[in-house]
Amino acid sequence: MSVVGFDVGFQNCYIAVARSGGIETIANEYSDRCTPACISLGSKNRAVGAAAKTQIVTNAKNTIQGFKRLHGRAFDDPFVQAEKSKLVYELQKMPSGSVGIKVHYMNEERIFAIEQILGMLLTKLKETSENALKKPVTDCVISVPSFFTDIERRSVIAAAEIAGLNCLRLMNDTTAVALAYGIYKQDLPAPEEKPRNVVFVDMGHSAYQTSVCAFNKGKLKVLGTAFDPYLGGKNFDQVLVDYFCEEFKIKYKLNVKANGRALLRLHQECEKLKKLMSANASDLPMNIECFMNDIDVSGRMNRTQFEELCASFLTKVETPLKSIMEQAKLQFEDIYSVEILGGATRIPAVKERIAKFFHKDVSTTLNADEAVARGCALQCAILSPAFKVREFSITDVVPFPITLKWKSTTEEGLGECEVFSKNHPAPFSKVITFYKKEPFDLDAYYSNPRELLYADSRIGRFTIQNVTPQIDGDSSKVKVKVRVNIHGIFNVSSASLIEKQRPEGGQVEDVPMETNQPSQGTVNAKMDDQGNMQVDQEEVHPQQKAQAEEQNEVSQPPSTDSEEKNDPAVENKQDNSTKPKIKVKSVDLLIQSDLPQQLDQDLLNNYVENEGKMIMQDKLEKERNDAKNTVEEYVYEIRDKLCGIYEKFISEADKNKFTLLLEDTENWLYEDGEDQPKQIYLDKLNDLKKLGQPVQDRYKEHEERPKAFDELGKKIQLFMKTVEAYKIKDENYEHIDAAEMVKVEKSVNSAMDWMNSRMIAQNKQVLFQDPVVKAAEIRNKVKELETTCDPIINQPKPKVEPLPEKEEKANGPFNGESGTDPKSESNAAAGDNTKQTKQQKPAENQATEMEVD
Repeated sequence: MSVVGFDVGFQNCYIAVARSGGIETIANEYSDRCTPACISLGSKNRAVGAAAKTQIVTNAKNTIQGFKRLHGRAFDDPFVQAEKSKLVYELQKMPSGSVGIKVHYMNEERIFAIEQILGMLLTKLKETSENALKKPVTDCVISVPSFFTDIERRSVIAAAEIAGLNCLRLMNDTTAVALAYGIYKQDLPAPEEKPRNVVFVDMGHSAYQTSVCAFNKGKLKVLGTAFDPYLGGKNFDQVLVDYFCEEFKIKYKLNVKANGRALLRLHQECEKLKKLMSANASDLPMNIECFMNDIDVSGRMNRTQFEELCASFLTKVETPLKSIMEQAKLQFEDIYSVEILGGATRIPAVKERIAKFFHKDVSTTLNADEAVARGCALQCAILSPAFKVREFSITDVVPFPITLKWKSTTEEGLGECEVFSKNHPAPFSKVITFYKKEPFDLDAYYSNPRELLYADSRIGRFTIQNVTPQIDGDSSKVKVKVRVNIHGIFNVSSASLIEKQRPEGGQVEDVPMETNQPSQGTVNAKMDDQGNMQVDQEEVHPQQKAQAEEQNEVSQPPSTDSEEKNDPAVENKQDNSTKPKIKVKSVDLLIQSDLPQQLDQDLLNNYVENEGKMIMQDKLEKERNDAKNTVEEYVYEIRDKLCGIYEKFISEADKNKFTLLLEDTENWLYEDGEDQPKQIYLDKLNDLKKLGQPVQDRYKEHEERPKAFDELGKKIQLFMKTVEAYKIKDENYEHIDAAEMVKVEKSVNSAMDWMNSRMIAQNKQVLFQDPVVKAAEIRNKVKELETTCDPIINQPKPKVEPLPEKEEKANGPFNGESGTDPKSESNAAAGDNTKQTKQQKPAENQATEMEVD
């Protein structure tokens, strides 16, 4: 299984994968680990990433970038209308009211949803990952800004589905960074000790995010987050663009903002200048050739001047930092370190502001560009069963408080309850009890629209269906489970109705389900023994824990709210365990969801199908271009060699004919052959090879034939030497049968005659004529000779058994006695007679002889 993390930024994307026991950031086909978040649509295919970025100026209206902020937005949203005037490409209203992008693709006007555009980018990232891992990629973790709302998060998940990806988790940028920071730390405090508090400051191209996290060994908890989604590197770029627009207007009388292409070029140059000023405090020039109306322009800027122009943005740096310190209720001395990342934190003035606020130097231990992607890959490895990762729990937070509203029968007419407060731990589940006689709606909203960076504070409407009164006509007890899931998305995950049932046989006194049953529409949170709301926190295995929690709720008797905790009636009911109780049964209820800007499943399937068609079109176009390029390369390569190494291997007449064909093909490529089907190029290549391939083959044979003859000659010499050695009765070959050796000699002589005849015939040939013998034939002759001769001359010698005398001599003289001792010789000569004599002697004589020995 693949483990991949995608950092999909406003301007650039990074991909991290888990392999070889670690996390690695991979490069694209241009050997660059940074892939631009850019899509360019043409008449034949799509270009995504670095290839699309080169078309920003040349194909401006069909090249899309900076679309990340349009996720989940309605076309009439004031933010979208404000952005519309700044974009070169055209925005269009979709039938659902959301934002679409109008482009010219495949020679017709097409409108793509934002989900489709992100799906194209994710398809490219997926392809890059598969090329690096050499296997299919499906499971992944994708980063999103921490301020993304439910609508935006659902939009990203839909885009992942369009790209054929299974998103295991949408992970907040700062949380991913915190994971990448903490999982490798070996010196974190023990779980029972005071945690280590670290602040993460991430200022990217379009947004500014901060968070403070508490670390213990094997544990990460986000204490608070703050953000400014309208502050980032692009604001500093825009300051430079505005400055030089005014300067060029005065200096060169050019209205740059009226020319889209010139404005794009200026943006690119200002971004480069900004990066140079981060490393250099001196005056820096900016020169652009043929900027507008064939006029070259130039200007200068230094860091001090730049900081003065950006003063209004620099003052906003401290606001989110103050917010997280207030949320976490920490003092400056409680902060262990401040980690900065994101491209815009490289601006010296930004870095100084952050350090000044915390009264300590900022830390840059993390890779400012790749830390988010690495954190996502780590989270994917944790969630994937294919990888074993050190245990590390992650507790994120809910960025915006969430409230539920419903119709009530009380005087107010509307019930309301804040189910998740700001910075509430996530993922998290809560069970809420309602008393209803009929189906009812739950409307989920973000509690504080002013905090929200989104025009619409609605999350969705959830209809609890099939609710009926009890048998006795009372209101039914309905348990509704609400959840902020692993993606940070709110949902009503389940609902169940508790039915009262009388036990079989005998009459039992009715006992009310609640001691003080509230009126219809009142919310009673499920309480535990301490009076806290019962929750089901699901971090590692959300589905398993959710099922267990639901089973526990069904099996437990109904419990009371916090107001009933100290009621003596409740205590008496708990103590009187022998009294019969009414049995209850839990019945699952259907939930219908109505989510704003949610893609209909049929529409989503249509988008998936269209993406597949576009992928196939891109593949066909690539094959067509490759075929065209192959023809072009062949023309240039063979033409150069006809005047070089191939000159001797083609006749003059054929050379003139071939050269003319090459020139005609070259002219055709740049005229009628500019845009032809793939098969036409293949046919052209075959026509060229009919004349060119024989020339190439003759040259190749001329190079390889001497080597093959040399190899055959060496083999013949080797076998001839063996035959000669046999004839002089060399002991190494004397065991070979004479008839076998005659067979070797005949094969060698035959091979020698064949080689001599072929060499003589080949020497009579002219170089531009086809060869008489080819290298492949010579190598076959070598193999034929080896097959015949090798088994014969490599026959092993027969084994000779050693003589018994050699074993006697091997024992040698004993205790320094001479080897010529007559007694030893006589004993050895006696052999078996001595043994027989010893057996016939009395025992004492045997003992005496043994002593003598």
